[in-house]
Amino acid sequence: MISLHQTRVILASSSPRRHELLQLIGVPHGVQSADVDESHQNREGPAAYAERLARAKAEAIASEATDALVIGADTIVVVDGQILGKPRDRRDAERMLGLLNGRSHTVMTAVAVALGGKIESAVEHVDVTFRDLGSEDISAYIDTGEPMDKAGAYGIQGYGATIVRRIDGDYFAVMGLSLVLLVELLTKLEVSYTFAR
Repeated sequence: MISLHQTRVILASSSPRRHELLQLIGVPHGVQSADVDESHQNREGPAAYAERLARAKAEAIASEATDALVIGADTIVVVDGQILGKPRDRRDAERMLGLLNGRSHTVMTAVAVALGGKIESAVEHVDVTFRDLGSEDISAYIDTGEPMDKAGAYGIQGYGATIVRRIDGDYFAVMGLSLVLLVELLTKLEVSYTFAR
């Protein structure tokens, strides 16, 4: 078993929220965005899709940085079996928020960890319920700019906290990186997480 704090760590994501979450638990790391094809494949279920992308991101960086532990992640929002990624434009954000308005949906965050030619991955599922929103609420929220770079057109940690009535599951998975799942995957790779002092 090796210590996470004695290993070079790379986050294969440009997401500022994932970066902040690793900082939150004291994990020094570099950031390197992975360039992978994120198109959905035919007959691919939502969880399988998210996990494939997380693994592809981790493997893409790990193939170059063979001495590093690489963390990949992908978050999607699913409602009525439909996968909601990041909105293309304002109209798309309005459509997504309209679909989620006043009801529950599922956030799936896949995490993959690669080290020394091995990779472990899993998907965290979280149920999220929105409060009832008027068209003015939706428009005002989009005006903040927050929805435009987030799956499902919202972020729970910002202004989006005012539209989420309930969350059943891992809050940090909704933010984009399940920290408890990350530690479980590290254990499978025989990497120990210790609380930094």
